[in-house]
Amino acid sequence: MKNNYYKTNILFKKTFRSFLIKLGILTVIFPVIFSIINSIVSKLDFQWLYEYSRDYYYDVIKLYDFLFEEHGLYLIIPIIWLIGVIILVYREFKKFSSYINDISLAFDGLLNKEIEYVELPIDLEEIQNRINYLKNESQKNEILARESEQRKNDLIVYLAHDLKTPLTSIIGYLSLIDEIKDMPKKQREKYVKVALDKSYRVEELINELFDIARFNSESIVLEKEELNLNMMLEQIIDDFYPILNENNKEIKLMSEEKVLINGDSDKLARVFGNIIKNAIYYSTDNLITMEIKRVDDYACVTTSNKGKKIPEEKLKKLFDKFYRADSSRTTKTGGSGLGLAIAKEIVELHNGKIRVANEGDYIKFYVELPIIKNQ
Repeated sequence: MKNNYYKTNILFKKTFRSFLIKLGILTVIFPVIFSIINSIVSKLDFQWLYEYSRDYYYDVIKLYDFLFEEHGLYLIIPIIWLIGVIILVYREFKKFSSYINDISLAFDGLLNKEIEYVELPIDLEEIQNRINYLKNESQKNEILARESEQRKNDLIVYLAHDLKTPLTSIIGYLSLIDEIKDMPKKQREKYVKVALDKSYRVEELINELFDIARFNSESIVLEKEELNLNMMLEQIIDDFYPILNENNKEIKLMSEEKVLINGDSDKLARVFGNIIKNAIYYSTDNLITMEIKRVDDYACVTTSNKGKKIPEEKLKKLFDKFYRADSSRTTKTGGSGLGLAIAKEIVELHNGKIRVANEGDYIKFYVELPIIKNQ
C-alpha cells in the first residue's frame, strides 16, 4: 500500500511541476506577445484601407481602439490567459489520466508471465524501473518458493522412507524377544538396547516432521531480556558435553570481556545449538573454537571448526529452508534442513546477521548481535 502511494505521489508531483512550469511560461509569454503585437499595430498605416473602403477603415479603427486603446489590452489579456489555463489544465489532466492508465496496464503486466519487460513512457522511467524490479523479484521469489516446496516434499518422502528402517528393526527385535521366552539375559539386553536406540531415531524423525509443520504455520515471537552472552554460551556448551564426549571433541570459548545483549535466551540457544551441532558432526579435528568479540555496536560470535570445504554453490543455499548440504542423510547428520534457516530468522529478528565462510581449512560461522550500549 505504501509503495503504491509512493508511486502515485511521485507521478502527481511530476505532473504538477510540469503544470506549474507551463503556467509560468504562459503567464510570462502572453503580455510579451501582446506588447509586441501592440508595438507592431501602432506603427501600421491604415490610410490605404480608407482609400479602398471607408466602411472597412472605420470598422478596423474601432476594433483597434477597443483592443489597444482605453486599457482594452489589459482586459483581453486575462481572458485569453484564462482560456489558455483551462486548455493547459485539460491537457495536463488528460496526460495524468494517460499515465494512470499506462501504470494500470503495467501492473497487469507485472502478473503476466508472458511479458518479460514492462515498458512505459520516458516520463515514467523511474516507475517503469521499479515495476520491472518488482517483477524480477517476484519471479525469483516464485522460483525459490517452488524449489523450497519441492525440497520440502522430497524431504517428507525421505523422512517417511527413513522411518521404515528403524521401525522394521524395532518390530524385528521386539518380535524376537517376544517369541524367544528363554532368551539369554545378555542377548535380551542387547536386543532391547538396539530397539531403544532405533526408537530414539524414530523420535528424531518425527520431531523433524513436526519442525516442518511448525515452520510453515507459525511465526517466531521473541521474549527479550538482558543476557550475559558469555554465560549463555558457556551454558550451551555444557549442555553439549555428552555429545562432545561421545565424539571425542571439545569446545574452547574465548572472550576478552563480558558482553551484554538484549535477546531471547531460548531462541538464541537454538541458534548456537544448531551451529555447535553442525561443528561437532562435520569437524575433522577434535577442537572447536568459539570466540566473542565486540565490533562497533555488535557482539560477533565466531564458531570455527576444521572440516571439508563447502562448495560455493552450496554455501549460498545453506540458510535456505529445507536445504541440506549433506545429501547422504546419515543418521547423525541427516536433518530436516530447517536448523540454519530458523537460526537465520531468529538472528535477523534480533536485528543481527549470520553468515558462513570457508577460510583455509576451516569452516567459520559468524553471528552478529547488537550489544546493550553504555555497558
